[in-house]
Amino acid sequence: MVRNNSIGVIITDIVIYAFLAAFTFLCLSPVIHVIMASFSEPLPLEANIGLLLTPLGFTFKGYQLAWNIPGIRTGYLNTVIIVVSGTLISMPMTCFAAYVISQRNWWYAKFITVVAMVTMFFSGGLIPTYLLVNNTLKMGDTFLALIIPNMISVWNLILLRTGFMSLPDSLTESAKIDGANDFTVLFRIIVPLSKATIAVIILFYAVGLWNAWFDAMIYLRTRSRYPLQLVLREVIILNSTRTTTAGANQVLQSPDATDLNIYRRLIRYTSIVMATVPVLCFYPFIQKHFAAGVMIGSLKG
Repeated sequence: MVRNNSIGVIITDIVIYAFLAAFTFLCLSPVIHVIMASFSEPLPLEANIGLLLTPLGFTFKGYQLAWNIPGIRTGYLNTVIIVVSGTLISMPMTCFAAYVISQRNWWYAKFITVVAMVTMFFSGGLIPTYLLVNNTLKMGDTFLALIIPNMISVWNLILLRTGFMSLPDSLTESAKIDGANDFTVLFRIIVPLSKATIAVIILFYAVGLWNAWFDAMIYLRTRSRYPLQLVLREVIILNSTRTTTAGANQVLQSPDATDLNIYRRLIRYTSIVMATVPVLCFYPFIQKHFAAGVMIGSLKG
C-alpha cells in the first residue's frame, strides 16, 4: 500500500512538473522568439514564419539600425527623465497620502479613502482632463503633463496604506509620547519598516511611467520631447517607412528603399528588445521585496 502511494505521488509530481514546464515554455516562447529574431539576419527572418529558438544567423545590424532611427536616442533620454522625476515626485506624495488615510483615529481618513477609491471607477473624461491640463494648468507640450496628473496612483495608494496599517499602533503611539511629530513618525519609523512595500510601489511607478505613451501622444507636440514608447509606436505599430528607412540610410548608405524594407521587420524586433530590457533590469534588485511587499499590503484592511 505504501509502495502504491509512493508510485502515485511520483506520477503526480511528474505530471505537475511537466505541466509547469509546458506552461513556462508557453509564457517564455514569445520573449525567446523576439530576442532570437533581433539577432537574426534580415533575409532569413523575412522568410521565417515559425517560432525561433535560435537566431537565423547572428548579427547586431538590427540594433545598429534601430539606434540610428531619428528620435530613439532623445526618446531614451526623455523617458529616463520622465521615469526618474516622476517616481521621485510620486513616491513622497503617495507616502504622505497613505500615512493620512492609514490613521484610524482621524475621522476624515475613511472619507478621503472612499473619495480616492471612487476615482478608480469614475473619471472626469478625456476632453475635460485635456482642457484642464493643456489650457487651465498650461502644462501642454511639457513633461509635467505626463507626471503631475498621474502623480498618485490610487491602487498604489491603497496598497501602501494597507502596508502602513499592518504595523503595530504601539510603535507610533510610543514615538508620539516621546515627542515625535507626524513627519518623524513617518520617515523615521513607518517608512524604514515598510521598505518591502515601498520597493514594490517604486517598481510599479517606474514601469508604468516607462511604458506610458498615450498621455505623451495627447499632450506632446514637439518631437524632440517624445518619450521612447511614442517613438517606438511609430516604428512598430504605425510601421512608418519614413522613420525606418531614414535610420537605415545612415548606416547602410543606400538610397534604395527596396533594399531597406527588408530590415523593417528586424528593426521592429530590436526596438521591442531595446524598450523591454531596461525594465527587466529592475526586477533582480527588487525581486526579494516583491512577494513580501504585495503580501504585506494585502494582509490587513
